[in-house]
Amino acid sequence: MSAVVLAGFAGAGSAASAATPRSGGLTATPAATTPAPATPAAPAPGAVAIPDGMRTTNGIRAKRYKGTTTDGRTAYFARVPLQAPAPVQAAIVAANKIVGKPYKWGGGHARVEDSGYDCSGTVSYALIAAKLLDAPLSSYEFDGNWKAGLAGEGQWISVYGNSGHAYAVIAGLRLDTSTAKDPSGIRGPQWRPDNRTDATDFVATHPAGL
Repeated sequence: MSAVVLAGFAGAGSAASAATPRSGGLTATPAATTPAPATPAAPAPGAVAIPDGMRTTNGIRAKRYKGTTTDGRTAYFARVPLQAPAPVQAAIVAANKIVGKPYKWGGGHARVEDSGYDCSGTVSYALIAAKLLDAPLSSYEFDGNWKAGLAGEGQWISVYGNSGHAYAVIAGLRLDTSTAKDPSGIRGPQWRPDNRTDATDFVATHPAGL
């Protein structure tokens, strides 16, 4: 596991150098002082541990890429956006671990770690990893009854649910078991383009602050 640090983060030392005023060509003799011990740079806000081999992107939007799971399945993974809040990064990291698994009715409900996942089990898996959900919910429970969710679409995470299906849009990519509007045609948990045209058939909710 490797800790992710936001691009452009500057430690206190570089900031101090940039702030040093010009002296008009004269070099001042600094007063003799005892140097203070170096302070280690604090982790960047929103940084999470990214598994080795998982790709990242220096931005706020996740980017899809095609790869192969450890058991040889074709899957569409998401690059983790380094400028996204920690819960968003955590949700993407988690979902990347289950994309490519087969669709399994009820999968991810009786147990969170499963051999396959259904639509709401997939969404629940990502939200549980992000500490936005305590236990898996069904699609109709995401239909306006998600206790931790607020009505409407979020800035970072939007969950869509109705009586028969659920999916989520996280940092600009769609986490969905349905192949709707996805030319890959791969069923089961996958990252897909955010291009569904039937979003109005679902109730949208989002986590507070996201």
